[in-house]
Amino acid sequence: MLWMIINSTQVSYFILSAYFDTGMLKYLYFTIILCLYVLIILSNVFLIVLICVNRSLHEPMYLFLCSLFVNQLYGSTGLFPFILLQILKDVHTVSFSLCVLQIFCLYSYVQVEMINLTVMSYDRYLSICFPLQYHTRMTHNKIVVLITVVWVLSLLKIAIGRYMTVSLQLCGNIIDKIYCDHYSIVELSCSDTTDNNIYGLINAFISICVPVMLILYSYMRILKVCFSGSKQTRHKAVSTCTPHLASLINFTLGCCFEVVQRRFNMNHVPNTMRIFLSVYFVILQPVFNPMVYGLKMSKIRVKCNHLNVLCGKRHLDLI
Repeated sequence: MLWMIINSTQVSYFILSAYFDTGMLKYLYFTIILCLYVLIILSNVFLIVLICVNRSLHEPMYLFLCSLFVNQLYGSTGLFPFILLQILKDVHTVSFSLCVLQIFCLYSYVQVEMINLTVMSYDRYLSICFPLQYHTRMTHNKIVVLITVVWVLSLLKIAIGRYMTVSLQLCGNIIDKIYCDHYSIVELSCSDTTDNNIYGLINAFISICVPVMLILYSYMRILKVCFSGSKQTRHKAVSTCTPHLASLINFTLGCCFEVVQRRFNMNHVPNTMRIFLSVYFVILQPVFNPMVYGLKMSKIRVKCNHLNVLCGKRHLDLI
């Protein structure tokens, strides 16, 4: 069925026109991006393993963090290997099926990230506003349900959108980006895109407006408790909410950069800067989160210091 739909588009590949000739510098860009990808893998995998093997970190906040780190590995893997391959190629083309797969990966990464951050704000709201009932309200079963909903809902919404995308009749195959995105394909369509536009608006409301309203509500309640609560409550709120807010702001900025480039003429901005801003949301977020949570979350920092001490002792024993 899917193969028949793909055939109906009459486009077998896309040309990515945002790439430009960098000469021998392409090997430098390749090395930088490869190092960045390796850093993302090592930092996120390290924190996932750290949370999984330490029972003291099997708390709701850290389990939601674990889901966040898994998503960052997923999202970066949907982009980095593709860009590394394209940098070394002389002709920058991508097959239709691979393009649709990349769109699915990147858009589901964004969905999971946003909904996961929303669930984390809800968790902070319960922890700070209802400390005595926190563990009865945020049970293990509820954590499993929330994480499952985050992933299943996100993947399902994006799968429906991609099904509608591959149903379009396309009249061109040039995408002015370094990766595939949904709106570029819709712009190439010469068939009616009303259904896609309506679904896009509904999806945007569910994916952006609803999470933002829930996050704002959570933090308004947290602020209210902080102003009327004790110094200990304020300290707890600052120490646990600061990394979350920093992550949320960084991710939102990255998404805004991409939206702005879609809506406004950015020809006056240098090409390299435009490319960087278009991939900010998936390149910097997976680096930023392990850093900010590793440095700010006291339990993670303590466990990291403990590992350093153990490694130091073993090194001295070997000597």
